Amino acid sequence: MAEALAAQTQKTEAPGPPPPPGHPFIRRVMIATTVTFLTLFIVIPVVNVFAQALSKGVDAYISVLHVARPPEGARLSPAERRKLAAERGQAEKTWSSIRLTAAIAAIVVPLNIVFGLAAAWSVTKFRFKGRSFLVALIDLPFSVSPVIAGLIFVLLLGRSGVLGAWASNWAWPDPFSLHWRGFARDWWPLAFTRSYTGIIFTPLAIVLASIFVTFPFVARSLIPLMEAQGSDEEVAALSLGASGWRTFRKVTLPNVKWALLYGVILCTARVFGEFGAVSVVSGHIDSNDTMPLRVEKLWNEYNNQAAFSVASLLAFLAVITLIVQTIVERQTGKSETYQVEKEGMR
Repeated sequence: MAEALAAQTQKTEAPGPPPPPGHPFIRRVMIATTVTFLTLFIVIPVVNVFAQALSKGVDAYISVLHVARPPEGARLSPAERRKLAAERGQAEKTWSSIRLTAAIAAIVVPLNIVFGLAAAWSVTKFRFKGRSFLVALIDLPFSVSPVIAGLIFVLLLGRSGVLGAWASNWAWPDPFSLHWRGFARDWWPLAFTRSYTGIIFTPLAIVLASIFVTFPFVARSLIPLMEAQGSDEEVAALSLGASGWRTFRKVTLPNVKWALLYGVILCTARVFGEFGAVSVVSGHIDSNDTMPLRVEKLWNEYNNQAAFSVASLLAFLAVITLIVQTIVERQTGKSETYQVEKEGMR
């Protein structure tokens, strides 16, 4: 009788996950294959970037960003003055690309946070017709080439585009040229020193292209977690009299904070490293160069050490992103484990 009950219990138990390969040789081969692949295609290229950037010494690396002034009273030949002026011009262009890249990220990432939260909320908390189509649209930039995305904006907003008649004549001020002028001229003390006409081949086009290629990252980081969490806690908070904003701020946002940070990290890294779409809409104008475009121009000018120096800044950002991503993944795993344990106690 006991044997029959034991056999029946074994039949009703859910099968567990299959055990991992027990043979030590198979395990070692799989680990060695993974490490070899990562070393060849990730570690060695990244190390080579830093090695090439420092190939002419630390002074040459620093001169890409800052050219030291000659000593006081030093007499320079015309050739030396031209060389010094060229180096200063290159350093200023490099700093301009860094500032523009940071400014684009400062605009794109907050907009993607708002969109990602709204998209994830609508997809996971509501059921409506076209929901699957909306999820497919969110994933669209993953399947479209960035170059094609940039070309789409050119065909829409260029001079010969569908909206070209309006977009080409639209004048807008550069928000980063805002400065304090005082009350001497007018009652309003702030003014813009620079403005643009049109959209394509301006920083605004770079912002639009960057938003297109990066908006799925925050949403796709939030959707799986919010689907797993359900909406029971939000419903309970609303039933207790909490407002919608308070429910979002006190219940929803704390539950998804690590997934949100994970998406922000991926989005920021992609904004800094985007090349294809930005290259199409920038017009290859020096004032529109981001850091990847600056690397391309330095390489085409056969200034290889400077190109690798700027690329090393992007590689350093990638390393920092990897470290932060690992920390966030651990925190996300702890949060999901806590969520599962809490669900099991109910």
